[in-house]
Amino acid sequence: MADVVDPKTRSRMMSGIRGKNTRPEMTVRRALFAAGFRFRLHRRDLPGAPDVVLPGWRVAVFVHGCFWHRHMACDLSKLPATNTEFWRAKLDDNIKRDERAVVALRAAGWRVLVVWECATRGKAAEGLTLRLSEWIKGHAPFGEMPETVHMKT
Repeated sequence: MADVVDPKTRSRMMSGIRGKNTRPEMTVRRALFAAGFRFRLHRRDLPGAPDVVLPGWRVAVFVHGCFWHRHMACDLSKLPATNTEFWRAKLDDNIKRDERAVVALRAAGWRVLVVWECATRGKAAEGLTLRLSEWIKGHAPFGEMPETVHMKT
């Protein structure tokens, strides 16, 4: 299956994708602020430079795009039909990097929460503020929203 746009257009489209301050990240930040939490952003001194850090709670939050981090339980994580091997390798490397960051943060005494993009959209976003607040005030060392079993392919 050929790409629906020419390579130059595809390159321009891909280069416009942001890594910080994405719509899902802003949704999570608004929900946390509404719940009364204050936080720091993109702490580069921590493994993986978490998107949101709540130092007083020792909680690091990653807001992952379902495509870029291969949320296997989600329709948004479909592997592209063109240049499949390139994309598989790139996205698998993202997963490995994510896993290393979580392990390093946990070893340093941080609790880690991964909020998937799909948890910030539509009906899934209802109650996000409450779910975030409950998780942060809880004691789980690791969590995902929505909860999934992360499979590798």
